[in-house]
Amino acid sequence: MIGLRGPSPDTPLQVLALGAHSDDLEIGCGGTLMRLQETYGALRVHWVVVGCEDEARAREAEASARALVGGDGAALEVVLGRFPDSFFPYRGEDVKRFFEELKGRVQPDLIFTHYRNDLHQDHRLVCELTWNTW
Repeated sequence: MIGLRGPSPDTPLQVLALGAHSDDLEIGCGGTLMRLQETYGALRVHWVVVGCEDEARAREAEASARALVGGDGAALEVVLGRFPDSFFPYRGEDVKRFFEELKGRVQPDLIFTHYRNDLHQDHRLVCELTWNTW
């Protein structure tokens, strides 16, 4: 396996994890994020869930981020977009603005996002915008 590094040995690895819904990151890369934290110690994780219009889903996303990567040397930033599930393509301009604002604040060393050929419309748009933005 190829080792990962931040810009310098003293700088934590900057990880951007982008998911469409509150359970996508946990399912898609939760174990990998835990292993990275175990392997590299200090991480800076930007946990972004785009579709957290519902307050219960927002609380779920925040709690699971803190449970998976919120301790043991990881700095965690949770960013919750307030876009409605299943309607991302119809709100494309607003979702794109959300990504552009995020780009101004996050310069990741490593990015996790959805698979390019995912059939769920929200997952596809998040993947496309991730590639277009970074």
